[in-house]
Amino acid sequence: MTEDDSPRLQRAQAKRDPTEWHGHRIVTETDLGAVFEPDDDARPRRVSARRVRHGIVLVLLLGLLAAAVYAALALARGDLSIGPLGASDASPAPTSNCPAGPFDYQDPSAITVNVYNSTPIDGLAGTAAEQLRGRAFAVKDIGNLEVGPTGMTAIIVSGEGGRANAFTVQRTIPESIYVADEREDRSVDVILGSSYKDLVPPEAVDTTPGGLTCAPEEGAASHTPTPTAP
Repeated sequence: MTEDDSPRLQRAQAKRDPTEWHGHRIVTETDLGAVFEPDDDARPRRVSARRVRHGIVLVLLLGLLAAAVYAALALARGDLSIGPLGASDASPAPTSNCPAGPFDYQDPSAITVNVYNSTPIDGLAGTAAEQLRGRAFAVKDIGNLEVGPTGMTAIIVSGEGGRANAFTVQRTIPESIYVADEREDRSVDVILGSSYKDLVPPEAVDTTPGGLTCAPEEGAASHTPTPTAP
């Protein structure tokens, strides 16, 4: 063994070699380059993907800009309004299906009226029927009829063809409410409630044209007249 091959000399040379550490070889960038050759095709793909992303971002920005311009124009025209922060959208006002008319006051003698008592008050329908006859109304049926509302004065019921007659009866009975049904004739039902007391005094009856006064949405229920003996 020569002096150049001695272990001491080899260790000294290893210390001077930056690619070795305690007898182990350190992998360098040169070594990696020799193993992994650069992929020239990957670079164009990366560039193309970057351009696509940039294009998408540009389109989104243009869309936001167009939306902002449209909103500004809508605000300027009054087509769009902004309410207070945190306020919920106001519900549209409910539309009424109550016949507005105007209806003309009819000759009471030409109106056929059925009178029903919806209360436990005995004889209420008979009393109201006599009062209506005293105003020249043609009373046909008198009976009892159960309905949903309580405490009301009276419910006036007619079909479409009898609306003007119902208007006339309603002007005669104070605080009454109108409910439509599907009948085809012009007859009118009067369903009395516990608040009924009397008719409007003859001199106080309003005979000017007008509309009907209807029940609230949750008010009087529709009914099928099934009168019983009073």
